[in-house]
Amino acid sequence: MYIGECQMDFGQTAEILARIQFAFTISFHFIFPAFSIGTASYLAVLNGLWLWKRDPAYLKLFEYWKTIFAVTFGMGVVSGIVMSYQFGTNWSAFSERAGAVIGPLMGYEVLTAFFLEAGFLGIALFGRKRVGDTLHMVAVVTVAIGTLISATWILSVNSWMHTPQGFSIDASGNFVPEDWWAIVFSPSFPYRLVHTVLAAFLTTAFAVGAVGAWHLLKDRDNRQARIMFSMAMWMAAIVTPMQILAGDMHGINTLEHQPAKIAAMEGHYESHPDGAPLILFGIPNEEEERIDYAIEIPKASSLILKHDLNAPLDGLDAFAVEDRPPVTIPFFAFRIMVGIGFAMLGIGMWSLWTRWRKTLFTNHWLHRAALVMGPSGFVAVLAGWFTTEVGRQPFTVYGLMRTSESLSPVAAPAVGASLVAFVIVYFIVFGAGVFYLFRLFRRPPVMEVDHELDLGPTRAAGITPGPAQETTIREGVNHGD
Repeated sequence: MYIGECQMDFGQTAEILARIQFAFTISFHFIFPAFSIGTASYLAVLNGLWLWKRDPAYLKLFEYWKTIFAVTFGMGVVSGIVMSYQFGTNWSAFSERAGAVIGPLMGYEVLTAFFLEAGFLGIALFGRKRVGDTLHMVAVVTVAIGTLISATWILSVNSWMHTPQGFSIDASGNFVPEDWWAIVFSPSFPYRLVHTVLAAFLTTAFAVGAVGAWHLLKDRDNRQARIMFSMAMWMAAIVTPMQILAGDMHGINTLEHQPAKIAAMEGHYESHPDGAPLILFGIPNEEEERIDYAIEIPKASSLILKHDLNAPLDGLDAFAVEDRPPVTIPFFAFRIMVGIGFAMLGIGMWSLWTRWRKTLFTNHWLHRAALVMGPSGFVAVLAGWFTTEVGRQPFTVYGLMRTSESLSPVAAPAVGASLVAFVIVYFIVFGAGVFYLFRLFRRPPVMEVDHELDLGPTRAAGITPGPAQETTIREGVNHGD
């Protein structure tokens, strides 16, 4: 297929183009759920603080972030629909063989999570005045729970593809479910779920922190910006160490079930019977199977992965050539993810120091650093995703079904043409969405909500404040106290 003089297969096979297309679409999709999962929980916390303390600043922040959440939630839904189509257009062989396992799990996600979110989202966004504070809080919490349930089912699917169990294979080579408990709770699932959800919380925390830092740099007395920044820095200080621990446990689990992936991530082409070094940085040379310009810490990789300096670690030479994953992408992506994680830890510890010295809201160097780290969660999430998915290659279902066997009978030019279309449409549509989000971020979080909304439900049975309380609340609204 040609468009003018341009050959639409780009000199690549249909498999490579289909993989690029799926990687492109899932990368655009993944950043929105990663943000909306954390933002939904953040909104629930803000709304709870407003109901508990009746401090208008929390209501102000809820109204500020709910618009941002609505945009990202919608963009996540739209981009997710596109991915499901690709199971039919580009990966029909995979859908045919694994559909009996994958299909029900994805269906459960729609039934238990998407319907839950869709049913309560409108109330959470627009229903406070109509249903009252209590039911509105229920709706907000339900939406937050729905995002977590959605992540649970999707990560269950993905984890089964990495560590498959609970099935048999029939005469046609199709996967037949035998034990749904084993399928849902595959060996890598608990680690992947915790690691991903904590990543979503950190992604939101650093985005919120960056917005708070931006407004503190412009007005250090903005109370809403102070609250945003303070809450974000607490998350950075508390959740980042938890995430590093979760990542370490996930790595140990991966070593047990996918040792070739660990070898690629670590850059170990050769096995190390007496302790493997930790390669901090280097340039993978896949042709000659070595890491050029390597900076190493002797035996540290064995210490981290097996808690023994002299423990042996298999390299890629322990696996058949046709079963080895690529090295370059997992090697660099893993280091980007880990590097960002420790940078997040540094910001969190720095914030604790400034909080102790009572300079959290006046230390502009910290604010600038937090502003720079704003997108770091998104980058880390994508780097982690590239690490685990490229590291699974050359398999779709690890050890059982190769990616080359999963492809639809589709020509490379057709896949190339749809890839070009996706790139154009995504950059237009999502470019506009991201541009709008940045405009929302730049707005100072000043109180512009309806006063009636602040003062409680307008139902006949609602409890509204008396004149003195109403005066106090309105003064707080006007002055941001």
